[in-house]
Amino acid sequence: MSCRRFFSIPVLSVILVICLVYYVTLFVFLDDWVGLRSSPGKLNALVFSFFASLCLVSLSICVLVDPGRVPSSYAPDVEASSWSNNGKEARKCDKCFAYKPLRTHHCRVCRRCVLKMDHHCVWINNCVGYANYKAFFLLVFYATVACIYSTVLLVCCVFKNGDSYAGNVPLKTFMVACGVFMIGLSITLGTLLGWHIYLIAHNMTTIEHYDSKRALWLAKKSGQSFRHQFDLGVYKNITSVLGSNIIKWLCPTFTRNTEDGVNFSASRDS
Repeated sequence: MSCRRFFSIPVLSVILVICLVYYVTLFVFLDDWVGLRSSPGKLNALVFSFFASLCLVSLSICVLVDPGRVPSSYAPDVEASSWSNNGKEARKCDKCFAYKPLRTHHCRVCRRCVLKMDHHCVWINNCVGYANYKAFFLLVFYATVACIYSTVLLVCCVFKNGDSYAGNVPLKTFMVACGVFMIGLSITLGTLLGWHIYLIAHNMTTIEHYDSKRALWLAKKSGQSFRHQFDLGVYKNITSVLGSNIIKWLCPTFTRNTEDGVNFSASRDS
């Protein structure tokens, strides 16, 4: 872990946006709608604070947790069934000059190989890989929920106090700007969330998705069917990322995977 990763403009920008949305949602939208001292106000403030806290916890895990290093003692067993069944030979990184397991890729920014690498994300100043992918997914999930929640509170506030905003041009401009920002942020995060739900359902990383496009094209060209080799079915794919305990699926601090990051179960009919 390294706290120095927090001291980058993108990460600080994310924290600033979270704090800004939190402040405006509670002390502007919610306070103008029902009041923070009322029972509905306290309840909504508590729920939104819960989602905001989970966003910060998930972000911290994404930033601080190493996405997954290749063990220094790692050496491919070419006789193992996990290699022969997948038709994969021992892979060696041409930059690290060391063997790397399946689904491992070299990150040019981090300058090392990352287990089950998905992508390098500037917003967390870290790679998204085997050990922190669940936290990244939950960060996007809770951020999307919080943004939609904030947008709903904004709409409720405008419907109640719309007449009072009509004669106040600065306040009206502020509310319109907030609405445009929140709707845009909700759509952006919602799209990203939908993308990663699709990847998890198919047990793919972003890199593997683009690699599979070429494999699919080659399979169709030769008259064969194609299935991603690590696609074990929706439920098993989900548990490989979120864990086997359904109760802890939405807990960002529970990051225990069903795989070890080096060896992965493969589909027989891939």
